Amino acid sequence: MVQPLPRREFLSNVGMGTAGLLTAGYTATALGYAANETLQVGCIGTGGRCRFLMKALANIPGVKVTAVCDVWDQHLAEGKKLADSKAFETKDYLKLLDRKDVDAVIIGAPDHWHVPLTVAACVAGKDVYVEKPLTHDLSEGEAVIKAQNDHKRIIQVGTQQRSMPQFQKAYEIVKSGALGDIHKVHLTWNRNSARAQRPNLGIDPKSVDWKRFLGGAKEQPFDEYRFRQWRWFWDFGGGIFTDLMVHFIDVVHWYLDLDHPESATSIGDWYSAKDVWETPDTVQTLLRYPEKAVQVYFEGTFSNARNGAMLEFMGTNGTLYLDRGRYEVHPDRNKKLEASELILGSGPKGADFYDKPDGELVHLANWVECVRNRKRPTAPAEVGVSGASAAHLANQALRTGQVARWPTT
Repeated sequence: MVQPLPRREFLSNVGMGTAGLLTAGYTATALGYAANETLQVGCIGTGGRCRFLMKALANIPGVKVTAVCDVWDQHLAEGKKLADSKAFETKDYLKLLDRKDVDAVIIGAPDHWHVPLTVAACVAGKDVYVEKPLTHDLSEGEAVIKAQNDHKRIIQVGTQQRSMPQFQKAYEIVKSGALGDIHKVHLTWNRNSARAQRPNLGIDPKSVDWKRFLGGAKEQPFDEYRFRQWRWFWDFGGGIFTDLMVHFIDVVHWYLDLDHPESATSIGDWYSAKDVWETPDTVQTLLRYPEKAVQVYFEGTFSNARNGAMLEFMGTNGTLYLDRGRYEVHPDRNKKLEASELILGSGPKGADFYDKPDGELVHLANWVECVRNRKRPTAPAEVGVSGASAAHLANQALRTGQVARWPTT
């Protein structure tokens, strides 16, 4: 099992030091140092993303992974390596949820399983950390919020920006009114990577519980490519809007007190993934929030990395730039706005990930804190439903070729 880091090294790795953590809202108790009991966690869907979270979780004192679940033998075995040496392993999530040595779960399964697994975990009395997007369809939102509230569970959705210090500080800048009136926000998530190749993976169908993987999706024969690249097929994911845009539209909703767009206009094309993906590899959408006089424009592609992953709040006094490593305030010409910046991550602007700050670590730490003290986490179910709703409306416009409008009934 991966051993937890000592407290000093933990703080160093987060990249903020003690003062920075306190500024970001974390105390020693919040990080589990004063906990008297070990928090026992089960992991469902131990693919690459979940194992990334498991490695971060191992750096939080007082937490132990006691059970792992996955439908594929290989992922199950890899997950077991990161768990306690005596951890329970299964392909049946119900058996994991039924265990008394599981207090909470991390859900890293494909999108179409997020709500069913989260609801089942709440019913079983488990707290939940679930990857984004929380919902796979607009209709799922009410059920998952109800499960959270009825069973008094702590749900943290994996939009980790909410726990990152530069995003929390930038929130204060927006709320101060220094940027002036914000009518436009620009979001990007551009990558230049050959994600659409179809190599022969050689996965033995007998090693996969394909029926369990499908869950509520339509019946279809085993396809190793769909199994491994499920984000780009409508039955299991929602393409770039749900996979990537959700992270930053969540920040927009948070900063500007928005819940959902009133309308969406989208386009999408296949340039690098033609005849391979169901979802487009290059997309754009325009989301309108007329009650707050705000337009949000998102662009994403796998053919060019210009701007990378970033968002810009464009105010009448200037612009706030944000990515996962920094924020920058850029005054407009002849405006009385002070330029400022907070740079935490090294590397090119707009990178997908930075070592510092460690977004997964601080977000998981917030979840662990709230599981212990029963307070509201930074990204509860309502937040996850809100962010995903914008992506679903964007996809509705994309798939129909028409302006999608928020349902009024």
